Amino acid sequence: MITREQIATVLDHPVHDARGDKIGDARHVFFDDVTGEPEWVSVRTGLFGTSESFVPIHDAALVEDHLEVPYAKDQVKDAPNVDIDAGGHLSEQEEQRLYQYYGIDWDAAWQDAHSGTGQATGTTGTPGTTDNAMTRSEEEMHVGVERREAGRARLRKYVVTEEQQYTVPVRHEEVRVEREPITDANRDEAMTGSDITEAEHDVTLYEEQPVVETRAVPKERVRMTTEEVTEEETVTGEVRKERIETEGTDQHGDQRRRH
Repeated sequence: MITREQIATVLDHPVHDARGDKIGDARHVFFDDVTGEPEWVSVRTGLFGTSESFVPIHDAALVEDHLEVPYAKDQVKDAPNVDIDAGGHLSEQEEQRLYQYYGIDWDAAWQDAHSGTGQATGTTGTPGTTDNAMTRSEEEMHVGVERREAGRARLRKYVVTEEQQYTVPVRHEEVRVEREPITDANRDEAMTGSDITEAEHDVTLYEEQPVVETRAVPKERVRMTTEEVTEEETVTGEVRKERIETEGTDQHGDQRRRH
């Protein structure tokens, strides 16, 4: 168990779980309203330490330069969020929620800590200093970036049909009748055969026709690549700051307050 004298050593120091994994840093220690003993420690967790989780300090131990608690890291980080009033006070109802979450018998713990007092219970947060000084803390904004999926791009190939026109020359044969007179040179050929007869003579005609043939011809290669583009975005958030003021009387009995 952590004593009041060890609180200054605990604050702002690492908090480890039972396996030795770091959970976060100790932020505040909360004391029991009746016994005045340390009851809870809030641990800064999450990205850049932006969240605080409560963990019982009763069975914690100070090991070298860090606080070790008998709970798993994930269990502490998933502890329920509780409301703390303006005076840094943890109500009995909120404390009971935390006891239930960590599997601690609320009735047994209450009887053990408050037997014979007959007083209502609760815990009050304090920086835990044991001298005449008070620690003033501020929240600092830490902005980072996380990589997430923004969309998908896909290459898809499909087929379209287009009409194309080409003009090509084609040739064909036509019949032309030629007549020549009978001469001594062709008389013998002309006189062969019967004098008067019927006859036929066939001539085959040829023509050219366009023939269309298609072939798949590679034209280009298409691929997708990614490139990073840097843009500036402004992030706005709220941070809390503690203020310390004093109240009292000076040697003349006048009331004074200093911020």
